[in-house]
Amino acid sequence: MKLRFFVVAAALVLGLLEIPASSAVTSKLTMSLKQTPSASEALITFYGTLSPAQSSINVYIDINADGIWKQTRFKSKTTKAGSWKIEALATSLNARVQYRARSVVTGKKLYSRPRTITIKQAPEISEADPALIITATGPGGRIHGADISRWQHPSDKTIDFVKMYDAGLRFVMIKASDTREDADQLSLKYLVMDHSAAQAAGIYTGFYHYAILPDVTDSDAIVRDATAQAQKAVWRLASIGGYTQRDLPYALDLENKCVRLSTSGACQKYATRSAVTLWATTFLRILKEKTGKVPILYSYSNFLESSMNRNAELAQYPLWLAQYAIDPSDPVNQPGLKASGCYVHSWTGANCDSQWTMWQYTSCGIAPKYGVPGSRLDLNLFRGSANDFLGLIQGSWIPQTLDLMPINEPSTLTVNNLSASTTNKLVVFKTTVTRPDLTPVVTGSVKLVFDSVNAPRNKPTQTVLRETSGTWTLAVKNLQAGTYTGRIVFTDVSQTHAQSSAPVIFTVVQGPTPSPIPSPTKKPTKKPSSDGCANQIKN
Repeated sequence: MKLRFFVVAAALVLGLLEIPASSAVTSKLTMSLKQTPSASEALITFYGTLSPAQSSINVYIDINADGIWKQTRFKSKTTKAGSWKIEALATSLNARVQYRARSVVTGKKLYSRPRTITIKQAPEISEADPALIITATGPGGRIHGADISRWQHPSDKTIDFVKMYDAGLRFVMIKASDTREDADQLSLKYLVMDHSAAQAAGIYTGFYHYAILPDVTDSDAIVRDATAQAQKAVWRLASIGGYTQRDLPYALDLENKCVRLSTSGACQKYATRSAVTLWATTFLRILKEKTGKVPILYSYSNFLESSMNRNAELAQYPLWLAQYAIDPSDPVNQPGLKASGCYVHSWTGANCDSQWTMWQYTSCGIAPKYGVPGSRLDLNLFRGSANDFLGLIQGSWIPQTLDLMPINEPSTLTVNNLSASTTNKLVVFKTTVTRPDLTPVVTGSVKLVFDSVNAPRNKPTQTVLRETSGTWTLAVKNLQAGTYTGRIVFTDVSQTHAQSSAPVIFTVVQGPTPSPIPSPTKKPTKKPSSDGCANQIKN
């Protein structure tokens, strides 16, 4: 009897001990929102508690995007008291969004009550202010824009800028110039086509120059090249009449530090940090001094951190930052932030954020929606209010006669070195072409033209490699044995610089004929298709 009583009593005790486990107090997660408006950007504070209190529990913030809850980049940990807090800067103007907090306690998901908030800034413009026409129709209540180049003109089709305006875009950055000769000519063609048409539709326009850095290491040579490329941008701007009151500044597109390619297209040599920084500061400084308008730098965070030195002068220029796969409809989302740690570069803020002015948030915009031929369009957001936008476009520049691109300006070509040996090796010419003031020419290229009396029967292959502005290496292969005469000819299809040439004579001796190596038969393999827009915002 005593044994039975002990067993029953023990069972009751164990049952009582198990009660908290089976009917424990239900955990609860709360979230509140507080907004601190300002004339620039509002500070959003997410805060709440977990009860019963537990420390070091992860709390995540979700956003309701088109009826689907998605996790944002924001998270925190609870304190010993169970409280948690997250602060975020809202770079939008007027966005209404819904958030909730989420956590996991003992394997069970907890959700706070959803909260809706409208991001607001302090009013700063009057009803009569013309800035009101710059409506913030983009994701997150920001001013919406695009950037365009020849790729938005397939088969020479035109862009419907009226449709672009009606779809909510208020600015467009137009590719206006390029270091490479062929790409530069296409840039000029479509700049002339797009600039006036966009402004006529009510869209503000800006410009950008795509940069290829020089294959030199000497500081003076780097400065000369940057000066020449800045001159090209100034001439291009002058060719359309300079800056108008509806023009954003010129931007430098700097995202590639490869200065030498192999025959297979792989990069053989990269510019150093100091070379990239010196080139960029020189280019931007000249553009600013010449036009009186502060230019913009376009790039991406990893390039700014890994390829350039931190520089106080660079930080004065507005940053146009590219970063995809971040939903801009969340007003506290912004580019230039690592998942953990900081991108450290000239535009890094005190809180690890990047001090960006424009954000290219996708390369997968739905082009037809905005009147653009093709399927894809780069889309951008402006950070700030309509008045901030107008501040960026302040100032105009009307070129004087001396600022205009010269027409058939005399040039001088010099062959600095000629190397010719045997038929199995390249014939190489190193050339320099200068302007009357001995500075390098800005546009153009070189080629070898044979005299008709001893022109080769076959057609040799010529490859031109740009070392720096006005300096080229011309390589010729597949020449038969013999003595050749001809001229190295400089030609500029833009007719900025006049044609010039220099005579050459060289002999190629018969070299060993390599035995053909049979290539193994390979079965064709089908490459897996990849969707470049898989993780991007399609807007």
